[in-house]
Parts: sequence; C-alpha cells; structure tokens
Amino acid sequence: MKTNNEHGQSMVITVLFMVVLLGFAALVLDVGSWYRAHRAAQSAADASALAGAQELPDGTTATSLAYEYATKNTGSGGSYSRQVKLIQQDYETDTISVKVTRPSPGFFAKIFPGFATVSVTGHATARAWNVSQVRGVAPITVNYKHPLLNCTRGQQPTCNPTFGTNTTLTLEDIHTSGGKDAAGSFGLINLDQSDPNPGANTLANWLLNGFPNYLGIGKYESSTGANFNNSQFTDALDKQIGHELMFPVYRLLKGPGGNAKYDIIGWVGFVITSYTTNGSGGTIYGHFTRYTTDGVPADHGGGGGAKGLGVHKVELSDCKNTDPCWIP
Repeated sequence: MKTNNEHGQSMVITVLFMVVLLGFAALVLDVGSWYRAHRAAQSAADASALAGAQELPDGTTATSLAYEYATKNTGSGGSYSRQVKLIQQDYETDTISVKVTRPSPGFFAKIFPGFATVSVTGHATARAWNVSQVRGVAPITVNYKHPLLNCTRGQQPTCNPTFGTNTTLTLEDIHTSGGKDAAGSFGLINLDQSDPNPGANTLANWLLNGFPNYLGIGKYESSTGANFNNSQFTDALDKQIGHELMFPVYRLLKGPGGNAKYDIIGWVGFVITSYTTNGSGGTIYGHFTRYTTDGVPADHGGGGGAKGLGVHKVELSDCKNTDPCWIP
C-alpha cells in the first residue's frame, strides 16, 4: 500500500514528465513552424534582392523594386519588417541587401517564459556584375552614337542610356553604302569568326536563340545586310517581336565592303516592337533595356567594355568582410 509521500512523489514525477513531453512537443511542432517561417522570410529576401539588383546601379529604382517584391512575397500585413540597403563593393551601387523579419508565435512553447513568440529573419545580398564576356547575343549591332545611348567618344566610352523610350534603328548595309558610321544605324554582324560567310539561316538561328558561345568585346566581321530581308530572317524577327534581345554596340567600322569589321565595345538590351523591309534596307522599331545576361563577371566587377550600357550578370552573393552587407 502506497503512502502519502509515495503518492506525492508520483505526482511530481508525472508533472515533470508532462513538462518534458510538452518540451518535446514544442521542439517538434514549434521549432518546425519557426523553421518554415524562416524559410518563407528567406525566400522573400532572396526574391527581393534579386529583383532589386536587376536595376542596379540605379539605386532609387532598385530600392523601390526590392520593397515591391518583398511586399509581394510577404503580403501587405504589418507583421513583416522589410529593410533594404545599397552597398558599393567594387563600383558604385553594385550590391543590394535585403532583410525581412517577422514574429512567429509558438503554440506549445508559449508556456515557457520568453518563447511565446520568436523573431525569424531572412537576409539576402545580390550583386550586379559588369561582364567581360556574354552569350546569347543577337546578330544585330547598333552604333554607339545613337542619341538614346548617350555615349562619350574615345577609346573607353561611358554611356548613359535612356531605357524604355521608343526609337528607330535604320539598316546601314556597309556592303552597298560604303560603311559610314551613323547615329541611329544598325548592321548585321558575323558572330562566328570561324565561318567567313554565314547565311541567312545561321543569322536567323542566332536571332532566335542567341549565339551559343561566350563573346567578348573586339572586332567582328560584318554580314551582308541583304540577309535582313531574307524570309528566314524575317520569320525569326516575327517570332522575336516583344522579346528582349541583346545587341552588340559598335564604336568604329573599318574596312571596305565585305572586309569591313565592327569594333564592338559592349552590349545593350533591346525590345523589337515592329520592323519594316525595303529592298536591301530596313528599319527596326523598339526601345533599349537594361539586360540581365548569363555572362562572365569582369574582374573586380568593372571593365568589360563601355560602361553604363546596362548589360550585367545578377546573382546572390556574399560581401567582403571589409564592407559588411548585413543590416543591424
């Protein structure tokens, strides 16, 4: 027969056992819930940082877009805290950092002091790299003197393009015109230097799918402008209406006729909205864009040809220890 003391001991053991069970329940359920909340906050931060980095180095637009994506991925409620920070690592405003924080309530853990609610945080840093080589280039090259590109002249031009404004590009067929540089002109370019005379079918494939290999700045042979009016090439143009393409930008055009070479100094995004053909001539209508590419990052984030044309590689990244990206 149990004594009162034994009954009391059983009660204490039972209470302690229940506390342990609740602790394990809190560990399994609440910690799992907090982990899911953290992953949601982290996903929102990742998406926000990557979205904002698309617009770098335009810090104002990048910040606005980062906040917009953070809100889209967390909802408009007041439980989330969203912070955005612009950072310079190798060149001005090349990195954006986003911190998303929210309280996550516990269910069983609230019986323990200090664990009613925990703060979960997602933090992401994304960087926009200038690129030294790109792939996916279209075989249409535009003159750097175009007024919307606003490039300085010289050996290493700096550009300040106007994106999103409708403009016109006119075919300058150097094989018939004598190869004069002209603001607002474009030409067809041979991207494969191992093939001296690619046909319209090859150029059409590059227009549809982009050139598959990495290309750097330098001199590239021209291709006859007559290919622009070829049915294969115009079929490809039709399929690319409204799509964002990457055009090489040339500074100089040297050499006569079929021996002419374009001096490519960089790349710029362009959306074709329509086009016309006229004998051996033609016109492209559309607007320039800031373009995110699969490219090779330039050393230290800079270099890679003319500055400011807006073509860059965007990726989640860490920061230098000397310039931390986290937000206190």
